[in-house]
Amino acid sequence: MAELLPLDPDQLLTTTRSVRKRLDLDRPVPLEVIRESLEVALQAPSGSNKQGWHWIVLTDPAKRKAVSDLYARSFDAYRNSAGYAANHTSGDAGRDATQQRVASSAEYLAEVMAEVPVLVIGAIETGTEELPGGNQAGLWGSLLPAAWSLQLALRARGLGSAWTSLHLRYEKEIAELLGVPGTVKQGVLLPVAYTKGTDFKPAPRQPLDEVLHVDTW
Repeated sequence: MAELLPLDPDQLLTTTRSVRKRLDLDRPVPLEVIRESLEVALQAPSGSNKQGWHWIVLTDPAKRKAVSDLYARSFDAYRNSAGYAANHTSGDAGRDATQQRVASSAEYLAEVMAEVPVLVIGAIETGTEELPGGNQAGLWGSLLPAAWSLQLALRARGLGSAWTSLHLRYEKEIAELLGVPGTVKQGVLLPVAYTKGTDFKPAPRQPLDEVLHVDTW
């Protein structure tokens, strides 16, 4: 069993960051550590306890490169959109500076994605070729908690990851590349590596009272 960092539950939850520039691209990641972390993730809840999730773990350099190339193409389109972190300002100097740092690290990740030792795609069985209409919270609520649990388990073992979904612009192409059935839909891509240092801290967040609603809006 991999050695765990000395983090209490609150520390683990508040210091699990999206890690990009501090991913160690040169240190190999044993598959057994990924398996161990996934065993933890499989304890997450899922609707009706169906456990319909699937985890595609990419260690082969050629496949990582192919997925990374598609991710980079998607990132280029995103970088030129209005929603990109660096393309708008809020008027809050501190917030804007943070967004610029986020944009810089996102650009870095897009450039080096193929060099990240492990890519993990979280997906879920839908039973149909098309996603259901309407609110899909029930579907994705049966996958995304497990993906977050995986990130927590990785952090506890000295590894970092970053929540990404830009690859979904080319979901069909990636599915064909990896042989993913048409009834299995991808939800998240996690680049995974050991981190350069483990001293992550809680990030600035908006005050709770700005988003808290008790009994009414």
